[in-house]
Amino acid sequence: MSIQELRREIDDIDSQMLALLSRRAALAQEIGHSKSRTATQFFTPERERQIFERLREKNPGPLPHESVQAIFREIISASRALEQPLKIAYLGPAGTFSHRAALSKFGTSSELGPVDTIPDVFAEVERKGAHYGIVPVENSTEGVVPYTLDMFAQTSLKVCAEVFVPVYHHLATRAETLRDVKRLYAHPQSLAQSRAWLRENLPKVEVVEVTSNSKSAQMAAVDSESAAICTDIAAEIYNVPLVAEHIEDSPHNRTRFLVIGENEPQPSGKDKTSIFFSVRHKAGALLRAMGAFDAYDINLTMIESRPTKQMPWEYVFFIDFQGHIKEEPVAHALNLLREQSLFVTVLGSYPEAE
Repeated sequence: MSIQELRREIDDIDSQMLALLSRRAALAQEIGHSKSRTATQFFTPERERQIFERLREKNPGPLPHESVQAIFREIISASRALEQPLKIAYLGPAGTFSHRAALSKFGTSSELGPVDTIPDVFAEVERKGAHYGIVPVENSTEGVVPYTLDMFAQTSLKVCAEVFVPVYHHLATRAETLRDVKRLYAHPQSLAQSRAWLRENLPKVEVVEVTSNSKSAQMAAVDSESAAICTDIAAEIYNVPLVAEHIEDSPHNRTRFLVIGENEPQPSGKDKTSIFFSVRHKAGALLRAMGAFDAYDINLTMIESRPTKQMPWEYVFFIDFQGHIKEEPVAHALNLLREQSLFVTVLGSYPEAE
């Protein structure tokens, strides 16, 4: 076939796809009307997981699963916006990794709103200014985000979903060459995670620490003798050309984000549960409590302690484990844990991210 013939066939396929997308959108609208009548949540992460798993199984190629998922993420986002446009609060400003996490989970058809602090994300959802919030909870190299854990002791919001975002650092500048760069704007963590590349390529520049990756791009946008370590989103938002991509030292660094809201997802087949609890201040109390998970062969994925801030040297323990609270082994383990604890609070069961 000639190029023109191939293009005509692509045009025909596009027309068929558009008709199918329109039909899909109409069905989504019908579901939205039904959800409105029954007060059902419009964001159902367990259903999305099932869609993506089915697509993975049926994907014949040549498109990789990640590309197919990204395409359907936007289809789902646009269809959901016809049901009800979702408002999402995230830790700003625009262009941060939290911004990328919000886009990755909710797509571009949702209304994404930056706020100044992690407590502000919780507050925005609690006062109905947003349907959901996105908060960072742990980084694979830096550990947990204590502000997020501490907020769960002060809120009734639930964990509805999780998303992992790879941490990629890029260099952006309006300088003509790297030799013309005299100042480097960077968040302290981004700076620490890119030292090897900087030592080799920008060994003598003045380093100016800023509060976010977005701020670094914003500063570099008005300073032609500077460069910024930032995300690709921030570089695009502030119109600063990327001159070096993936300058991070570790290719395996990523940050886990939680979606907070009010709904409680049903089992998806591969779930995770988050809880926090406290035990009596006695020898062996924590060991006995943790035995509940061993007794029912439940795999823990995170355990962290945080001070109660009420009495010195007293702590609450945050735990993530695989399984859903509606599954029998998890329910039995939680009952056994309650027998050994002062209290147990379930923060949510939700689909486990890939």
